[in-house]
Order: sequence, then C-alpha cells, then structure tokens
Amino acid sequence: MPAIPLSYADIAADITARIKSGEYEPGTKLPSYTQLADLYSVSFSTAARAVALLRDRGVVVGAPGRGVFVKGLDQQ
Repeated sequence: MPAIPLSYADIAADITARIKSGEYEPGTKLPSYTQLADLYSVSFSTAARAVALLRDRGVVVGAPGRGVFVKGLDQQ
C-alpha cells in the first residue's frame, strides 16, 4: 500500500520545524520547488503551495531570480 503524500500544509509545518530547529537559519536559501517536490515526494505545485503558505505567514521571503530565503530578524 503506497504512503499517503503529505499536504502542502504538512510540508510547510515541516519546513517551519526545520527553521525552528536551526537546520535552516535566517538568510538561508530554501531548496528549489523541484528539490522540495523530490524531497517530500510530491508534485511541483504542492511544493510551491507550501512555500507560498510560508511566504504568507512571513516565515520566508522571495527574491526574484535568486530564490526563497528564511527571513532574518532584520527582515521582519
């Protein structure tokens, strides 16, 4: 029986936990949408929705042409 894929909210929660644990420090670039999709075994769009949720919550900030970065204290 195949595993149930994670939802975009589950992925956002996991990334948030990784940030809180220090795995992704402020200023760290997150993996690309494609890399996140591979990491969590989900579609590109699910990974993109997870990052969009983090952006809406103010956890990360996008830099066009550069990627998505964990917000630092100076960026809040």
